[in-house]
Amino acid sequence: MNPQVDLFLLEGCMRCPKGATPACKVHRWTPILEQLRQFLLETELTEERKWGMPTYTLNGKNVIMLGVFNDSCVISFLKGILIEDSDSWLEFPGANSQQAKVMRLTQLHQVVDRSFAIKNYIQQAIDFEKKGTKVEAPRQTGMEIPDELTEKFKEHKGLEQAFFALTPGRQRGYLIHFTGAKQSATKLSRIEKFVPKILDGKGMLD
Repeated sequence: MNPQVDLFLLEGCMRCPKGATPACKVHRWTPILEQLRQFLLETELTEERKWGMPTYTLNGKNVIMLGVFNDSCVISFLKGILIEDSDSWLEFPGANSQQAKVMRLTQLHQVVDRSFAIKNYIQQAIDFEKKGTKVEAPRQTGMEIPDELTEKFKEHKGLEQAFFALTPGRQRGYLIHFTGAKQSATKLSRIEKFVPKILDGKGMLD
């Protein structure tokens, strides 16, 4: 168990002014998050905290994350497109998502009812990471990802996951700004400027 995740459950992600207050949305989903965390702690994954959120890694590679929204909380499988999901409980988190899929939950009984499936998905995710399985996911919808941004994904650890965890509107805002430059060097400069914000889960105007 990682004490930083204990702190997350007590205070929230601290990425907005509601952190460490009763209004923090993390508190709406504490029982669900605690149960999901227990499933994950029973595996060989290492519990960490990245971008303010509980993140579970294998040999330094991000595999699974827990996340919260106003209307639900999620368990996010970063190579979820590979997972066999016969019950269709997984969905893409955003219009531009390529690899990650999430299971949205709003009631503790859903975790209990789906416990077998959730544990199965977790094990599949671990197995894919152990095998080094690569994902060549098709673009879903929306704007094309410029080559310069793809380069930065490789350069900055966690940037790709953070970008595709943004809302579709935030992603689109960044892409419009990045592709608005004609020169590749200008695109790279624009992207580099916003790397910290993307890693922090923020849009251009946040």
